[in-house]
Amino acid sequence: MRVYSPATAAGTVVLAVATCLMPTSVDAQGAGGGGWKSLFDGTSLDAWRGYQGVALPDGWRIADGALTKTAATGDIVSKEQFANFELELEWKLATKGNAGIFYRGSEREKKIYLTAPEYQLLDDANAPDGASRLTSAGAAYAIYPAPAGVVKAAGEWNRTRIVANGAHVEHWLNGTKLLEYTLWSPDWEAKVKASKFGSVPTYGREKSGHIGIQGDHEGALSIRNMRIKVLP
Repeated sequence: MRVYSPATAAGTVVLAVATCLMPTSVDAQGAGGGGWKSLFDGTSLDAWRGYQGVALPDGWRIADGALTKTAATGDIVSKEQFANFELELEWKLATKGNAGIFYRGSEREKKIYLTAPEYQLLDDANAPDGASRLTSAGAAYAIYPAPAGVVKAAGEWNRTRIVANGAHVEHWLNGTKLLEYTLWSPDWEAKVKASKFGSVPTYGREKSGHIGIQGDHEGALSIRNMRIKVLP
């Protein structure tokens, strides 16, 4: 994500080892059954388009069954919008890689990060943002920090799970719950006010929106086995 000067934000971080729900194999629809729907199954980009656009930006492609970009390009969003959901995916970055998964994003602003919370994707060991837990892999970018030592090295596949159910949000990485938080709570409001988003009235206010993938940083990003389950 963008350069951030961290404010003091202790964040509620909950560590708990658990089995991640990422499937070892998927069915013909790429979803694995159980109410899951594929957002990317390795063969089609039909579920995606450019942010505030119709077509995918140049630079996004399918390579070796993964949704891939190798250089800076435009952000992309799911054509569908989601309110309450569980989202799972696998991802890897090149050395010094930096990207993000946005959720409940709106297209009312010039950039999706002005409305959507972000699950940070990062090569913690080499990227500048790895110097702060608020902007490290799995963090709720600039708002709630993620613990160290969970993300794998650049070039290795990581497994991410995001749960958004009403105001309740969880970030998981490689089977470990990194953090959970409550949108619009006094704690959340205080942390947003203390962050770079304190002057952005649209940040984190949507109750439904697009899933987004950040593309505007240099370096390679690959995503595979991306699926979503809508919650009641």
